[in-house]
Amino acid sequence: MKIKLHKYLVIIIVCFVANVGCSYKDVDNKTIAYISSNVGSEYENTFKDLNLGVLFDFNFKLNVADKSWVNIWVEGYSNGKAVTPLPITQLSYGLSPNQVEEGKMGFGIINSNSNEPLLFLYSTGVSVLPHTVDNYFLDNSGIYTWDYAIGSETVGIEYGEEIVLAVYRQGKDSIRVAYNYQDSESLKQMIEEDSTVLLLKLKIREADES
Repeated sequence: MKIKLHKYLVIIIVCFVANVGCSYKDVDNKTIAYISSNVGSEYENTFKDLNLGVLFDFNFKLNVADKSWVNIWVEGYSNGKAVTPLPITQLSYGLSPNQVEEGKMGFGIINSNSNEPLLFLYSTGVSVLPHTVDNYFLDNSGIYTWDYAIGSETVGIEYGEEIVLAVYRQGKDSIRVAYNYQDSESLKQMIEEDSTVLLLKLKIREADES
């Protein structure tokens, strides 16, 4: 039964990744990419309707896709310390045959409150299909919350800029609400205060960089 369920979930994710169209408006010609959270998207609503877990969905546009390399990854922290492997999952791609790439980007946790959650990442034309977490560290006995680290307003991205896109957190008794997800000191405090933290991050570099 578990094998059939996993196959069903993989089919759902593949269908999600295949549907990558979205509209976008440039806001700053000096930046090389643009991203915004897509709260209430069809992807999110499907996850909620099927009670699959947690999904973070974004609109993403890269203006120099033929000269860039995109890195998306998830860092895990347990009781204030980084979890190995670091990152716990990642997706890297680049050198597109097209100058401009535009579509969806996101991260999902299937069965987030179970003993065997599955993680997956997706972007325009590429994906990491659902897989288990090595060195299991998520705690389903406490309380948990999740949040986008950027809003629905378009955010411009420069080469070499590291951006936190989303946060998933677990705590034993309580969870503080207000943090600045783009501030390193605030993130450090959050990691130390919560029992478990997952950070979804994005960084784009020029393809000829070492």
